[in-house]
Amino acid sequence: MFSNAEIGIDLGTANILIYAKNKGIVLNEPAVVAIDIHTKQVVAVGTEAKEMVGKTPRNIVPIRPLKDGVIADYDVTAQMLKAFLRRLSKKMGMSMRKPTVVVCTPTGSTTVERRAIHNAITSYGAKNVHLIEEPVAAAIGADLPVDEPIANVIVDIGGGTAEIGIISLGGVVSSSSVRVGGDKMDEEIIQYIRKKYNILIGERTAENIKMELGYAHPNHKEEVMDVRGRDMVTGLPKTISITSKEIYEAIKESLEQILQAIRNTLENCPPELSGDIVDHGIVITGGGSLLKGMKEWLSNELVVPVHLAPNPLESVAIGTGKAIKMISKLEKAVK
Repeated sequence: MFSNAEIGIDLGTANILIYAKNKGIVLNEPAVVAIDIHTKQVVAVGTEAKEMVGKTPRNIVPIRPLKDGVIADYDVTAQMLKAFLRRLSKKMGMSMRKPTVVVCTPTGSTTVERRAIHNAITSYGAKNVHLIEEPVAAAIGADLPVDEPIANVIVDIGGGTAEIGIISLGGVVSSSSVRVGGDKMDEEIIQYIRKKYNILIGERTAENIKMELGYAHPNHKEEVMDVRGRDMVTGLPKTISITSKEIYEAIKESLEQILQAIRNTLENCPPELSGDIVDHGIVITGGGSLLKGMKEWLSNELVVPVHLAPNPLESVAIGTGKAIKMISKLEKAVK
């Protein structure tokens, strides 16, 4: 047991990760809450709630309280965080009384959105809450030398947003954020299959298709997969075969938006730092960086080396945890 715990929280659109000092990542769960609409009680959180999506009775509704990297439902987010922190207290024998918490916020988040995040954490009883920008957390978690006077370019492609940041001397030199990520790609796959085949599929099916058949590069060896859904004409279940080339067509627009955001950020980079980018390249992280061919495609389009972070899915959470040690320096950079 130890009180005054120090934890870092990655409030992701798709997953919530919690990093505890000296223990590493102690929680990695989907950001989903199942609520009974009659009693307003939380029925399940995390993995248990995600497994209920599309399969619940009418009175139980699975909610994703974080949209596009920011809090869409404040009360549900606060309840979800409390449930996760309570679970941690039991599982690890950690006293979560008055913890010091570092939370990452998207680059484009407003003062109101930041305050919502701050309030959701303090409502649990946190002693100190520090907010740092997501690209900075991702860069720290990817072991980039953020303190040095060189350009560290990080591209974090998450569930709700793609965050691009150029970091030097512990602060953000140039950044941009687009509300495009894994969720938007899933939605585009759903729409594509509905328009082309008159078949309705769910979010989980779309996510599986993206992971199996999703390619960032147009030139790839074609793969085929059987997909089950509901025929919109007959209302009966139906199985169709879909190819990776079709999925590329479906998600192409999202990929172009991410590429454009990276280009815009690089164009705003001071000339002194541009040379570093040519030498050291770009580091990609987040779930979207695991899309097949993403590294090669970005490298071809931007004509700079592109590297995959050591732990793409955990970089931001690891960075928020490590930032506890260097918070005073980072706070100056955020203000």
